[in-house]
Amino acid sequence: QVQLVESGGGLVQAGGSLRLSCATSGRTFTSYGIGWFRQVPGKEREFVALVTWSTDNKYYTSSVKGRFTISRDNAKDTVYLQMNSLKPEDTAVYYCARYYSGTYYYHGNYNGWGQGTQVTVSS
Repeated sequence: QVQLVESGGGLVQAGGSLRLSCATSGRTFTSYGIGWFRQVPGKEREFVALVTWSTDNKYYTSSVKGRFTISRDNAKDTVYLQMNSLKPEDTAVYYCARYYSGTYYYHGNYNGWGQGTQVTVSS
Protein backbone atom coordinates (compact mmCIF):
# COMPACT_ATOMS: atom_id res chain seq x y z
CA GLN A 1 0.00 0.00 0.00
CA VAL A 2 1.17 3.51 -0.82
CA GLN A 3 1.45 5.57 2.32
CA LEU A 4 -0.26 8.89 2.61
CA VAL A 5 1.65 12.06 3.60
CA GLU A 6 0.31 14.46 6.20
CA SER A 7 1.43 18.06 6.62
CA GLY A 8 0.31 21.35 8.13
CA GLY A 9 0.66 20.71 11.83
CA GLY A 10 2.22 23.14 14.26
CA LEU A 11 1.89 25.11 17.46
CA VAL A 12 -1.14 27.37 17.86
CA GLN A 13 -2.87 29.15 20.71
CA ALA A 14 -6.29 28.09 21.89
CA GLY A 15 -8.96 29.55 19.63
CA GLY A 16 -6.64 29.52 16.62
CA SER A 17 -6.82 27.58 13.38
CA LEU A 18 -4.74 25.16 11.36
CA ARG A 19 -5.29 23.36 8.08
CA LEU A 20 -3.89 19.88 7.67
CA SER A 21 -3.24 18.32 4.28
CA CYS A 22 -3.17 14.67 3.28
CA ALA A 23 -1.52 13.86 -0.05
CA THR A 24 -3.00 10.66 -1.47
CA SER A 25 -0.69 10.01 -4.46
CA GLY A 26 -3.66 9.66 -6.78
CA ARG A 27 -4.67 6.16 -5.71
CA THR A 28 -8.16 7.34 -4.86
CA PHE A 29 -9.95 4.70 -6.90
CA THR A 30 -8.62 1.98 -4.62
CA SER A 31 -10.40 3.20 -1.50
CA TYR A 32 -13.85 4.28 -0.39
CA GLY A 33 -12.63 7.41 1.38
CA ILE A 34 -9.97 9.13 3.44
CA GLY A 35 -10.15 9.56 7.18
CA TRP A 36 -8.32 11.60 9.80
CA PHE A 37 -7.39 10.18 13.17
CA ARG A 38 -5.42 11.57 16.10
CA GLN A 39 -3.41 10.00 18.86
CA VAL A 40 -1.84 11.08 22.12
CA PRO A 41 0.77 9.00 23.96
CA GLY A 42 -0.71 6.10 25.86
CA LYS A 43 -4.11 6.29 24.18
CA GLU A 44 -5.71 4.52 21.24
CA ARG A 45 -5.88 6.24 17.88
CA GLU A 46 -9.11 8.26 17.79
CA PHE A 47 -11.36 8.88 14.79
CA VAL A 48 -11.74 12.54 13.82
CA ALA A 49 -13.34 12.75 10.37
CA LEU A 50 -13.97 10.87 7.12
CA VAL A 51 -14.84 11.97 3.59
CA THR A 52 -16.00 9.49 0.95
CA TRP A 53 -14.82 9.80 -2.64
CA SER A 54 -17.91 8.94 -4.64
CA THR A 55 -20.66 10.59 -2.60
CA ASP A 56 -18.68 13.26 -0.70
CA ASN A 57 -20.33 12.16 2.53
CA LYS A 58 -18.63 13.51 5.64
CA TYR A 59 -18.52 12.13 9.14
CA TYR A 60 -17.12 13.68 12.32
CA THR A 61 -16.55 12.69 15.88
CA SER A 62 -18.84 14.66 18.17
CA SER A 63 -16.05 16.62 19.87
CA VAL A 64 -15.02 18.35 16.63
CA LYS A 65 -18.40 18.92 14.97
CA GLY A 66 -18.88 22.57 14.13
CA ARG A 67 -15.16 23.29 14.53
CA PHE A 68 -13.44 20.99 12.01
CA THR A 69 -14.21 20.59 8.32
CA ILE A 70 -12.95 17.81 6.09
CA SER A 71 -12.78 18.42 2.35
CA ARG A 72 -11.19 16.97 -0.75
CA ASP A 73 -9.57 18.36 -3.87
CA ASN A 74 -9.70 15.63 -6.50
CA ALA A 75 -7.55 17.59 -8.94
CA LYS A 76 -4.76 17.75 -6.36
CA ASP A 77 -5.40 14.29 -4.89
CA THR A 78 -5.44 15.94 -1.49
CA VAL A 79 -7.74 15.81 1.51
CA TYR A 80 -7.80 18.70 3.98
CA LEU A 81 -8.81 19.06 7.59
CA GLN A 82 -9.61 22.65 8.48
CA MET A 83 -9.47 23.02 12.25
CA ASN A 84 -10.96 26.13 13.84
CA SER A 85 -11.53 27.15 17.45
CA LEU A 86 -8.79 24.80 18.54
CA LYS A 87 -8.66 23.65 22.13
CA PRO A 88 -5.76 22.26 24.20
CA GLU A 89 -7.49 18.87 24.15
CA ASP A 90 -7.06 18.80 20.37
CA THR A 91 -3.32 18.42 20.91
CA ALA A 92 -2.22 15.16 19.27
CA VAL A 93 -0.44 13.63 16.33
CA TYR A 94 -2.85 13.66 13.41
CA TYR A 95 -2.86 10.90 10.80
CA CYS A 96 -4.74 10.29 7.59
CA ALA A 97 -5.43 6.88 6.09
CA ARG A 98 -7.48 5.08 3.45
CA TYR A 99 -10.87 3.65 4.36
CA TYR A 100 -12.28 0.66 2.53
CA SER A 101 -15.17 -0.85 4.47
CA GLY A 102 -16.53 -1.68 7.89
CA THR A 103 -17.03 0.58 10.88
CA TYR A 104 -15.71 3.93 9.73
CA TYR A 105 -14.60 5.12 13.17
CA TYR A 106 -12.43 2.04 13.83
CA HIS A 107 -8.78 2.54 12.90
CA GLY A 108 -8.39 -1.15 12.07
CA ASN A 109 -10.47 -0.60 8.91
CA TYR A 110 -7.91 1.82 7.49
CA ASN A 111 -4.49 1.46 5.94
CA GLY A 112 -1.80 3.51 4.23
CA TRP A 113 -1.03 5.42 7.42
CA GLY A 114 1.51 8.19 7.08
CA GLN A 115 4.00 9.44 9.66
CA GLY A 116 1.53 11.93 11.10
CA THR A 117 1.77 15.63 11.83
CA GLN A 118 1.96 17.10 15.32
CA VAL A 119 -0.68 19.61 16.40
CA THR A 120 -0.07 21.41 19.69
CA VAL A 121 -2.62 23.83 21.11
CA SER A 122 -1.43 25.99 23.98
CA SER A 123 -3.81 27.40 26.58
